[in-house]
Amino acid sequence: MMIMMTKPSKRHLIGLTLIFCHLSFSPAGAQSYPTDLLGHEQQIDDIIREMTLEEKVGMLHGKNMFSSEGIPRLGIADVEYADGPFGIREEMEPHSWNSAHLTTDSATFFPTGSALAATWSTDWAYAYGHSMSREARLRGKDMILGPAINIQRFPTGGRTYEYLSEDPLLSGMLAVAYTRGAQDDGTAVCLKHYALNNQEDFRGTVDVRICDRAMHEIYLRPFEMAVCEGDAWGIMAAYNKVNGRWCSENEHLLNTVLRQQWGFPGMVISDWGGVHSTVDAVTAGMNVEMPGSRFMGKALLDSVKAGKVSEAVIDQRVREILRVRLTVKPIAKEEANKKPVGNPEEMMTALEVARRSIVLLKNEALRTKKEELALLPIDTKRIRNIAIIGENAITKMALGGVGAGVKTRCEITPLEGLQAALGNNVQLTYVPGYKSFDNASRNKRQSPQQPADQQLMAEAVKVAKKADLVIFFAGDNREVETEGSDRKSITLPSGQDELAVALAKANKRLVTVIVAGGPVDVSTVSEVSSALLVSWFNGSMGGQALAEVLTGKISPSGKLPMTWPKKLEDVPAYAMGSYPQKAENNQGDIFVGLVNNGNNAVRERRGMGVQPVANYTEESLVGYRWYDTKQVSVAYPFGFGLSYAQFQYSDLKVQPTVEGFDVRFTLANNSSIDAEEVAQVYVSRPASRIERPTKELKGFQRIALKAGERKTVTIPIRRSDLCHWDEAAQTWMLEPGNLNVLVGGSSNNLPLNQGTIIK
Repeated sequence: MMIMMTKPSKRHLIGLTLIFCHLSFSPAGAQSYPTDLLGHEQQIDDIIREMTLEEKVGMLHGKNMFSSEGIPRLGIADVEYADGPFGIREEMEPHSWNSAHLTTDSATFFPTGSALAATWSTDWAYAYGHSMSREARLRGKDMILGPAINIQRFPTGGRTYEYLSEDPLLSGMLAVAYTRGAQDDGTAVCLKHYALNNQEDFRGTVDVRICDRAMHEIYLRPFEMAVCEGDAWGIMAAYNKVNGRWCSENEHLLNTVLRQQWGFPGMVISDWGGVHSTVDAVTAGMNVEMPGSRFMGKALLDSVKAGKVSEAVIDQRVREILRVRLTVKPIAKEEANKKPVGNPEEMMTALEVARRSIVLLKNEALRTKKEELALLPIDTKRIRNIAIIGENAITKMALGGVGAGVKTRCEITPLEGLQAALGNNVQLTYVPGYKSFDNASRNKRQSPQQPADQQLMAEAVKVAKKADLVIFFAGDNREVETEGSDRKSITLPSGQDELAVALAKANKRLVTVIVAGGPVDVSTVSEVSSALLVSWFNGSMGGQALAEVLTGKISPSGKLPMTWPKKLEDVPAYAMGSYPQKAENNQGDIFVGLVNNGNNAVRERRGMGVQPVANYTEESLVGYRWYDTKQVSVAYPFGFGLSYAQFQYSDLKVQPTVEGFDVRFTLANNSSIDAEEVAQVYVSRPASRIERPTKELKGFQRIALKAGERKTVTIPIRRSDLCHWDEAAQTWMLEPGNLNVLVGGSSNNLPLNQGTIIK
């Protein structure tokens, strides 16, 4: 039996009607999208006239760890920031990173960014943003520090789990929906990290060198979409440099691109401790230095008085803040943190996203003397005793590592989910099998790549031999994947490969569940397991969602939002030798230093010698673009994900429209179960005069089909998404000519193909 998955409410869907920038045809500086931020200009004029210079400068830096100053005398409230993108962080003491120890500041732990992206659903990204906003408002917050939408340039990035995808269109469309969902409910988003913060190692010092075309087409495109189509009200400047200038004072990024080309009218805040100057930062477009006032406090006031910065620049920076402040209704401090957070409606959103995110990578039939049987879904008529192996079956992922976490009221682990789903019908026996990498290991500078614990492995093998089915929970945790440092390998930690081989020898009926935020090396576990799934860091309700998939109550429907390579040497940044870098005088991560030592850590980083350079020599060939073009085989390709159902694509028709063209086809569910499929549209231009990858994603749609149902599906492809960035003209250009349209269920399974012409 299958249970139907709830659809987002009508309220959730309101925000999905998008206003397009028509970027190919808009002159630089033309704001061609509607924004809610420009409705208070006369009021802002009046406010600025009433303000003293000291009050103006007071708005341009942090007041507390997560707030910046309003204008109390004029009734303008402080701006309250909510960290981070997948759940509202607990309240902190005003001037430290210590918990305030409240009893009312719990929140829903939503599936992290890579899990949300694995749904390939703009509907549920909207619901996600909307639910985040509801909890932010209950907690008295004005701006969510998210969504985190940097491109996953390589799988070892410490924040791969927070980011969405290696593909700019998938990232951009989900970012637009998240943004609309949050802001329709009244909370501003703060898109981060702008821009090219694609690594954690040396992020506070690295200088990213990149050509304009790759920068716009790949790395800036999700930000551009969220600004131009989502009307994002906030942007966070990244720690790193881009082409020689810090992001917090990068004239090209903040003024030329963001404010002039995209017409952004909102506010830019720094990453915490990420400002490096006074005059350059404020004139380039920085609005708020967080969390302190080292550069944009007294130093800025003195600079204005000395004539180094005009008061007109200060007025403009204040205006941009006030646009957001007057658009977002403030929550009175006495009303914040009074009502419980983590309520059923938000938990249901977390559950629905988790259900759609789980990716089935493998489900091969296991041959017996009598028949061939797939291990999944679990058949409780045959399976009476299941061995649950691996600490990830019981590990909670809301907290851990460095950076944002969630003090959640509820987090259902995989073991708890299976216990609830199977009840007394099946005996579950849990043993850890391995010892997870933890905070103590990190503090001792140990590597996650430790050999298997022989005693724990022997215990696991003993239990596995007696079971009808073994479910091995492998993967990473929030200590292995963390802000502030990149993983050094994608090898499974804690000797898990060795354990998997031993388990398979003990019992051929082996299902492996990978719990991770990004790709790991699955070569060993895939070979020895009959079934393989990815369940991500999947939020408060992740254990329930996984149990529903394993037991067949719902069919898996997630698709990989990034390629899973066979080995790191195949990844473009590694293959080109541009990552990892080496640096002299490495003083550790900038944020970790800030947490441990306060603002003194920022002072200590000045004049640190030679800084590392990240040359993006692969240019636009990121992720599947590289593997396809270079014909490099991968473990599992971008967009891949199996189902318990069988889908058939047919009857492709490509029809020109004013906006581009419509891709129309028939999708059939040729099975006896209800299921959802993500149909994907790629475009290939082999005759292009411009260097291009073999194919690129240009559209997608999640479709629910009942057992035996057929539907006609239409996916619109926009002209703006077919453009390339012309470096000479510094604008988007459309190359007319022939192109091939390919349609299917993943980047390597595209059964439909039709040529068309774009004019």
